Amino acid sequence: MVTRQWTFITTHALVLLAVERQPSASVRELVEVVGVKDRQLRRVLADLEAEGYITRQRNIGRQNYYTVHRDRPMRHSSFMEQKIGSLLSVLSR
Repeated sequence: MVTRQWTFITTHALVLLAVERQPSASVRELVEVVGVKDRQLRRVLADLEAEGYITRQRNIGRQNYYTVHRDRPMRHSSFMEQKIGSLLSVLSR
C-alpha cells in the first residue's frame, strides 16, 4: 500500500507564516523553511501578493522585504469573517 503525502496546512499558509516570521528572507531561505521547490514558492508568493495578503518591497540589490496584511479575510467560505491574522497567531504558538 502506497501512503500519500499530505498535510493539514496548505502551502500558501506555510509560506505566509514563513514570510511573517522572516520578512526579509530570500526565496532560497523560504524554500528551505517551507520545504517546496523554488518555482512553487515563487508561484505562491505571486498568488499571495496578487490577492493582497502580502506586499513586496524591493530593498538594496536583490533583497525583498515582505509585509503581511493580517487584516485580510480568510479565503474559505466558512471563515470569511475571520482575518488571516487570527490564523497566523494560532500557527505561531
